[in-house]
Amino acid sequence: MKKSPLVLRQRRQHRKARHTAQRQAQRRAQRRTAAAAEPSRGQAVLYELCKTIHHFFPDLLERRRQVEDCRQKSDYTLVELLLAAIMLFVFQQGSRNALNNKRAEKKFKTHYERLFKLRLPHLDTVHRVLCRLPDTELEPLKHSLVKTLLEKKVLHKYRLFGRWFVVAVDATGVMSFSEPHCEHCLHRTSTTGKTTYQHQVLEAKLITASGLAISLATEWIANPAGEYDKQDCERKALVRLAAQLKQQYPRLPICLTADGLYPYQGFFDLCRQYGWAFILTFQDGNLPTVWEEVQGLLPLTPAQRRHERRYHGATATDQTFRWLNHLDYGGHTLAWLEGVEVVTPQKKGRPPHSRFVHLTNLTVTAITVVELSRTGRFRWKIENEGFNTQKHLGYGLEHK
Repeated sequence: MKKSPLVLRQRRQHRKARHTAQRQAQRRAQRRTAAAAEPSRGQAVLYELCKTIHHFFPDLLERRRQVEDCRQKSDYTLVELLLAAIMLFVFQQGSRNALNNKRAEKKFKTHYERLFKLRLPHLDTVHRVLCRLPDTELEPLKHSLVKTLLEKKVLHKYRLFGRWFVVAVDATGVMSFSEPHCEHCLHRTSTTGKTTYQHQVLEAKLITASGLAISLATEWIANPAGEYDKQDCERKALVRLAAQLKQQYPRLPICLTADGLYPYQGFFDLCRQYGWAFILTFQDGNLPTVWEEVQGLLPLTPAQRRHERRYHGATATDQTFRWLNHLDYGGHTLAWLEGVEVVTPQKKGRPPHSRFVHLTNLTVTAITVVELSRTGRFRWKIENEGFNTQKHLGYGLEHK
């Protein structure tokens, strides 16, 4: 019996729908198989971490064993404790309690021990040991790792003008208390009469345009024990930090970059003593004699100007640079440079233009002014890629 066209059409539609469903089921199965075979983000991070350690620091375990143990009796080796402290930050747990919770998971603990061939101790144990371990035992480990990167020329491609390693210097608060924490606390009293006690640290970080911020040296800003006339401050700590840098990296060509606190005679003397270059933020009104000389010379040097326009999608950025060389201040020869940036179209809520002014002891020309100004602005990387990352992106720098 001949079937009607309607029945045949329905059968074709049912057959087509069945084949479509089968193909979709096959694709879903393929995606599930691929997802199962693909490593997770955590696995990928661990893989890259192990690859980096084995490539750059194959003897890292032996270096950690060189740290002198401050204990007489222990259940865990110092190497296990130090690795757990490092992994607390690598895993971005933010607190010891968070990693302790992970440690309680059998799967995590098994994978950890299989990967590192070491046990994972309780993080409170790690904390107690690190409180007893002097800073002087850990700093050489950090310096040796940085020196390995320098010896392998990993960071050479980021040098300024193929010579200078750019090092940003800045201070940040680590802890704050409403009552005295120890005899070394800094203290500040507000206009309302409330006193806050703080611990601050001065850091020197090697920074790069790619976003790296590698700690080279650290100096606590802390009051001395007993009586004292004035509190410790950032400028006093800088003298100690600079001595550390020169001692640990005596032949490293360093270009320091820092904020508007640092253009002063003592800083210039330090850089001359150690043979360092510098690019500093220069605020209006700072060093009045230099500002007077700048204002007097600018109208006489109209040719010392450069303009650039760059495009990023539909946004145009116009930059105008001016500069002056051979400015004298206290026996030091300085150079002044200014960059004014205008972005078109203007974003809502942003000023019509941005102005950046710097002082340097490097000679400024039409060829070098753009790179010098850009390097001076890299100082923000110690705030963003450095302190901000350490405080707010899983590392818990301010966590007590």
